[in-house]
Amino acid sequence: MAQGTGSINSDYKDWEWSDDAGERARLLQSPSVEMLPKSAESQGNGLGATSALGAVFIVVNAALGAGLLNFPAAFSMAGGVAAGVTLQMCMLIFIIGGLVILAYCSQASNERTYQEVVWAVCGKVPGVLCEVAIAVYTFGTCIAFLIIIGDQEDKIIAALVKEPEEAGSSRWYTDRKFTISITAFLLILPLSIPKEIGFQKYASSLSVIGTWYVTAVIIIKYIWPDKELVPVEIPTSPSTWTAVFNAMPTICFGFQCHMSSVPVFNSMKQPEVKTWGAVVTVAMVIALFVYTGTGVCGFLTFGAGVDQDVLMSYPSNDIPVALARAFIILCVLTSYPILHFCGRAVLEGLWLRYTGVTVEEDVVRERRRRLLQTISWFLLTLLLALFIPDIGKVISVIGGLAACFIFVFPGLCLIQAKLSEIQETRAISWWAQVSYGVFMVTLGAFIFGQTTANAIFLDLTA
Repeated sequence: MAQGTGSINSDYKDWEWSDDAGERARLLQSPSVEMLPKSAESQGNGLGATSALGAVFIVVNAALGAGLLNFPAAFSMAGGVAAGVTLQMCMLIFIIGGLVILAYCSQASNERTYQEVVWAVCGKVPGVLCEVAIAVYTFGTCIAFLIIIGDQEDKIIAALVKEPEEAGSSRWYTDRKFTISITAFLLILPLSIPKEIGFQKYASSLSVIGTWYVTAVIIIKYIWPDKELVPVEIPTSPSTWTAVFNAMPTICFGFQCHMSSVPVFNSMKQPEVKTWGAVVTVAMVIALFVYTGTGVCGFLTFGAGVDQDVLMSYPSNDIPVALARAFIILCVLTSYPILHFCGRAVLEGLWLRYTGVTVEEDVVRERRRRLLQTISWFLLTLLLALFIPDIGKVISVIGGLAACFIFVFPGLCLIQAKLSEIQETRAISWWAQVSYGVFMVTLGAFIFGQTTANAIFLDLTA
């Protein structure tokens, strides 16, 4: 994209919010990305520490996660392999486009995080909406993580106590609500309270390995299936022309790495838009192969009978799958505090901007507020997870929000960035980019509206 001669709109100080108030919101970045202070960043070239290959690895890690467990069910909802793969390929074009747009706008606005780019480029109202959406998205994802923990622990406990899964367990200490609660209180809550989460980066790397292992197990189980794994029915076409859209939330949730992409771009040794385009293309193609392998093999193994969490479809006594369940539990145990940290940082930034209090003036109250925010967040997500046993219902909602981060906000940024350019004549490329931005906003709004309405309809008719 060509650089304009004008400057990006930046009404970042509307409402007379303090300069330091956004510092906590700045913390919304991948904990594996090391960055220099913003003042030093703008003094010269090559200040970043991440190579192009390293950036590919970080973006892939940001995209891959526990969301892959829902891909086989998404292929089933879409109407088979052909429909699922085609939908992924079509959406991938716009997913990559959104990542490139964010890098372009980050460079133009000199901002280093997703929400700050939206603030600087689009202004006050879209900036606040973006931060609220981030808080809701991270909250919903934390609920999904707790549900996943319950799913995997149910299977592991069933194998250990050797009780029929259909009959349920009569022991109070194997009850799903108890196991989720005890795991959350003993492991997740202590990891969520600290002010910083830099220590999480090493555990997070292990969880990424676990994600790749899960994909490998699902593929191997399809190639060499167990005798009892017989697919019920394998759809080859969507039941209705709108059924294919039901897979969109899962795809958006799976490929959503846009919130962490801006700090990754700015951490590169040579943060150039053209180089970044190559980086995210390679990263998204790798993620595409992983998600497609998981979705296709998991779907073909179980057909239309596949569970929303594909690992729930495998028998409890399968040792390789049991190890995959343990890896997934590790993955979400380390991911929950990171997502909570991101949501808490955004809420803190909104609070400080609203009150006009600087970080330095609010040190004592920050500790008390952080403890209150953490406990409230934790208890609410736990309570909802205990009474929403189906991960598909949660992903259908947060997948719609993920579409906003992938399509709507990048599209708005591109439109505003191009409109702010001072040019005597509008070239064809300018009109093409504005039209592309309008289409992205329209597509994202459609996905968000359709998936949200569908989720509400299913809940009402359930």
